[in-house]
Amino acid sequence: MICVIVLNALFTYVIIPGMDATYLAEEGYGGVTLNDVRGIWAIIASLVIAIAVCAALNWSRFKNPMESFNKGTMGSLLPVFNTASEVGYGAVIASLPAFAVIRDAVLGLSSNPLISSAVATNVLAGITGSASGGMSITLETLGGRFMQDAQSAGIDPEIMHRVVALSSGGFDALPHNGAVITLLAITGLTHRKSYGDIFVVAVLIPFSMTVAVIVAASI
Repeated sequence: MICVIVLNALFTYVIIPGMDATYLAEEGYGGVTLNDVRGIWAIIASLVIAIAVCAALNWSRFKNPMESFNKGTMGSLLPVFNTASEVGYGAVIASLPAFAVIRDAVLGLSSNPLISSAVATNVLAGITGSASGGMSITLETLGGRFMQDAQSAGIDPEIMHRVVALSSGGFDALPHNGAVITLLAITGLTHRKSYGDIFVVAVLIPFSMTVAVIVAASI
C-alpha cells in the first residue's frame, strides 16, 4: 500500500509531467492532453510495480508462482466486471428522461452549492451503486453548473471538489453495490448477516463526515 501511494504521487507529479506526450494530440490517440490521462497512467503503473515488488518480497512463499499469478488474475475479474457493470448501469440511468427529473429535484433542494453537490453525488452514487459512477455522472452532467454556483457564492473550487469526492463514498455502498456484492461473495456471507455492519462503516460514517465538512466549510 505504501508503495502504491508513493509511486502514484511520484508518477503524477514528477515522472509523467516530464514526459514528451505531444503525440496524444493526434486524432489517432483521441486528441487528449497529458493531464487527461495522467491519473490513469499513474495508478496503473503504480499498481503494476507494487504487484511486482510484493511478489519479489514474498517469492520464497510461492509453492507454484505461475499458479498463484493465474489465481490472482482470475480473482481480479470478479471485482473488475462488477464495477464495470455498475458504471455502465449508471451511464444508462443518466441517459433516461427520468434522470432529468431527479437532477432538477436535487438542484432545487438548497441554494448552497456544497449541499446541492453533496446531495446530487450521494443520490447518483446510490442509484448507480458506484462511487466512481456517481461522481463521474455528477461531474459530467452537473459539474459546470456547480462550478458557476460555487464561483457566484465565493466558494473555493477545491472545497467543492473535496465535498463531491467525499459524497461519492456515502450512499454508493447500498446493497446493490458491486464491491459489497463481491465482498459477500468472497467471504461467503449474506446481506442479512453482514449489511448492518457494512452500512455503519461504509455509509453512515462517510455520510456523517461529509456533513461535518460541509458545516465546517460553510462556517
